[in-house]
Amino acid sequence: MISKKIEEALNHQINNELASYYSYLGMSAFLESTPYKGFAGWMRMQAEEEQGHAMKIFDYLNDRSGKVVLKAVLQPQTDFSSPLEIFENSLAQEIEVTGQINELFQLAQDEKDFATLEFLGWFLMEQVEEEKSAQDMVDLLKLAGDSVEALLRIDSEAGQRSTAEPEA
Repeated sequence: MISKKIEEALNHQINNELASYYSYLGMSAFLESTPYKGFAGWMRMQAEEEQGHAMKIFDYLNDRSGKVVLKAVLQPQTDFSSPLEIFENSLAQEIEVTGQINELFQLAQDEKDFATLEFLGWFLMEQVEEEKSAQDMVDLLKLAGDSVEALLRIDSEAGQRSTAEPEA
């Protein structure tokens, strides 16, 4: 059995992950209306990862005899000025999620819920990867500046992103 505090916190994180999913989908939708189809694909793939994270928590709660309570997800931003703005938003979002996971980890420590601590370990390492991936794109886009040739090259490389995500 899982404590009510942990159950509520994990339900809240399911909502956070679904909000991230929706946010990345909004970014992808915007990019689909531009020539940057590689960036659009990158964001769509990121959206699918976030949905997968939500489902991982969903399944964990069910495995621990917890009750999943789904909540409304806010409408995401779907208008941006540039790929750089989008990836800066992505990085800020990932930093926020890292904070959320850290808070969950602290709660699990306080509750002495060692199974949840073990479960959350995967998410802690995933966030290291997520932040690095977004930061790398921000760095490349800043380096490219207004160079159309550089932006299109980065877009092309972004479109080749692999779907592989490590399993827990």
